[in-house]
Amino acid sequence: MKHQDRNSDKPVLALAMGDPAGISSELAARLLADADVRAAAHIIVFGDRRMLALGEKQSGTVVDIAVTNTLAVAKPFEGSIFVDGAHLDPATVKLGEVSKAGGTYAVANFRNAIELGASGVAGAVCFTPFNKAAMRLAYPRYEDEIVFLNDVLGFKGKASEFNILEKLWNARVTSHVPLSKVASLLSTAGIVENLQLTNASLVAAGIARPRIAVAGLNPHAGDGGNFGHEDDAIIAPAVAAGKKLGIACEGPFPPDTVFVRAWKGGQFDAVLTMYHDQGQIAMKLIGFDSGVTLLGGYPFPVCTPAHGTAYDIAGQGIASLGATKAAVLLAARMASQAFAKQ
Repeated sequence: MKHQDRNSDKPVLALAMGDPAGISSELAARLLADADVRAAAHIIVFGDRRMLALGEKQSGTVVDIAVTNTLAVAKPFEGSIFVDGAHLDPATVKLGEVSKAGGTYAVANFRNAIELGASGVAGAVCFTPFNKAAMRLAYPRYEDEIVFLNDVLGFKGKASEFNILEKLWNARVTSHVPLSKVASLLSTAGIVENLQLTNASLVAAGIARPRIAVAGLNPHAGDGGNFGHEDDAIIAPAVAAGKKLGIACEGPFPPDTVFVRAWKGGQFDAVLTMYHDQGQIAMKLIGFDSGVTLLGGYPFPVCTPAHGTAYDIAGQGIASLGATKAAVLLAARMASQAFAKQ
């Protein structure tokens, strides 16, 4: 089955089970038992079936899924399937604790899911939450998911992380860098590149003519140079260049009001911010339990819940499925739309 069976209206998604010490196994079980998810996609899951069984116990669910130890990616199949790596015994997992074994498990699952996306069998990749500290113990270069994706795929293009709520996207020009370096990393060309990727990703998700607000860097967007010159010298020319490319973008807007315009006012579909917390704080205040993270720019979408591994509630059976379900449904929609354009 390549990306999506011509005889089926369902896309194929690859799902990597995440950090075993948190809520990832519980979320995977809840997800695979969810009727809406099962109706939306064929899912190929990478993990250890014993860990999924632990997730079923934690969540009080029963998952009906075929199990295999290997996956011949060229072989057509119907329905969802669990690829059992048999690589982590639940008895060795200490809930709420970072471990190299847990990171090794999650890294292996993620690599397999990415490779399935690269092969064309899966139209999108999803994963339940990772713990970056555990991932780095297993894969020292693991700065974030984008670095790992680039390594596995040999990808040299432009990729970026988007945070998504039901009616608003957040993109950012810089991401996991110290705040002290942000201003020096901004350039007009770089902002234009991010505007183009943001616009393309929104279109791929079904928004035909995205409206993008661009946040300033400094208080009051620099206030005409009183609080810095980056807004006038770097960001404003990027907005003008984006408009010439046909992108419906405006700004730079004062960072403290841009989300009011976009969320409450409904004036924009996305906000392009200059650094990580400039957007993350706003988006997580608006919808922490429902936010989705999309890694865009790759040959296939990569989606996950925007929240973390929640070590504090691991094993209690109270994890909310909301954001994980939203991530998978977004991935399914994007995969189907990409398939329809082939």
